[in-house]
Amino acid sequence: MPLYEYRCDACGHEFEALQKMSDEPLIHCPACDDATLRKLVSAAGFRLKGDGWYETDFKSGKKRNLAESGNGSSKSSEQSS
Repeated sequence: MPLYEYRCDACGHEFEALQKMSDEPLIHCPACDDATLRKLVSAAGFRLKGDGWYETDFKSGKKRNLAESGNGSSKSSEQSS
């Protein structure tokens, strides 16, 4: 679920809320209880850019993506090492 940023136009209180994309935007400020919240537009905290980031960033050694290996037999050998 994404984090959304909100700011109250009445009191200036800013906060983040973890919501489903299908949820309605929040209306009432938790600080002053006024119905003047505004959802802010903000940039994502990180980017997944380029190919193979999942192959090289979080694995060590010669471990490869199982989908590329062509068969499931290497699964047990990779888990044992």
